[in-house]
Amino acid sequence: MTTYRESLRRLYAFEARGMRLGLERTLDALQHRGHPERGMRFVQVAGTNGKGSAAAMIAASLSAAGYRTGLFTSPHLHRYVERIRINGRTLGQHEAARRIDDLLSVFNRPGAPDISFFEITTVLAVEAFRDHGCQWAVLEVGIGGRLDSTTAIPASLSVITHIAMDHADMLGATTAEIAREKAGIIRRGIPVIVGRCDAEARRVIARRASTLRSPACWIDKHFRAVPSPRGNRFSVELGSARVRDLKLELTGQHQLDNAACAVAALLRLRQGGVRIPEAAIRRGLGRLRWPGRLERVKGRPFFLLDGGHNPDAAQTVADYLREKLAGKKRVVMVFGSMIDKDYPAMLEILAPLVERIYYSRASLPRAASYQQLARVRSGMRSRSLRDALNRARRAAGPEGCVLVTGSMFLMAEARALLLDVQADPPIRM
Repeated sequence: MTTYRESLRRLYAFEARGMRLGLERTLDALQHRGHPERGMRFVQVAGTNGKGSAAAMIAASLSAAGYRTGLFTSPHLHRYVERIRINGRTLGQHEAARRIDDLLSVFNRPGAPDISFFEITTVLAVEAFRDHGCQWAVLEVGIGGRLDSTTAIPASLSVITHIAMDHADMLGATTAEIAREKAGIIRRGIPVIVGRCDAEARRVIARRASTLRSPACWIDKHFRAVPSPRGNRFSVELGSARVRDLKLELTGQHQLDNAACAVAALLRLRQGGVRIPEAAIRRGLGRLRWPGRLERVKGRPFFLLDGGHNPDAAQTVADYLREKLAGKKRVVMVFGSMIDKDYPAMLEILAPLVERIYYSRASLPRAASYQQLARVRSGMRSRSLRDALNRARRAAGPEGCVLVTGSMFLMAEARALLLDVQADPPIRM
């Protein structure tokens, strides 16, 4: 068997096939592999932002309830194996290498489905969940929903966390068009939990749910998170059901909405006969660690890491800065973005809240250059990400804060440097 790194190199070669939407290849691949999805139950989670956090909350709570639970997310932060977790533990490197080799030996043959990197990874995850005896698996949508490979797998519940502008080149130029793609995960007769979205997106989702006779539960109408007078505690209500005394380690007001969607999903499953005690939900949310989302790295100065890569996510970071740090800390920003993201809007939101900007690039060809970023908002040029972090650290001073944001990939590389974490090569899929 080849090494993990060599297997990964061979798998990464499939990136050349591109980021392709459509279900047919994944359906063919699942059939080709004997339908590994059968015998499990799935929850599928879509959304512009918050879908990874909500998916992790649902999976952690199902595990705490005693179910062997898989979690599939993307992209990875540091290691490819982070995409596939079973009861919170990432897939082992040796197992991942063996599974990659097995799948590539099949899908490189003449006549096999011509599948992409993400489609292979989806099949790999489902086979791993089956072989590890998972009863439930939670699938985070990669892009969109209607044509995402995870939608080839039947789900017992759909969740749409939040809709905002992102991936406009692939999903549409309005929130209504994007909502059409996200609403594609709604299945006939299968309940859907819907988080915060504007009126146009809401109409699209409601129409889809009505057409398919899928019961829709809407945030603020059917469920909501209610902060507790006890400070950092809250409860979630869905109809007459309520889970009290919840606590999150994840930071930011937006995470309350994500938690509301996750808990509403769990309560909806419970209404359908799935045994999920309240204590399991409390344990699942309370123990969850999901790095790279307004994550503080201790130090003098401290670092605030956020993988937000669209204007909506930038607004969440801005709200946090205003609430927690405005007038209290000197904030310096290290910023980078992919060229196809709306970095002008992100910079417009964030730049007024920081004293200085250091631009840097993630190690991907599609990362925006210094010249492209500086044309939008003046900032300091860096020789490397390490150089940007060091200069920002000095500029912030021991009592300040260094914000690293604009790209999940830049943030992940910064985190690996700051915490001395081993990392696989990045890939935009």
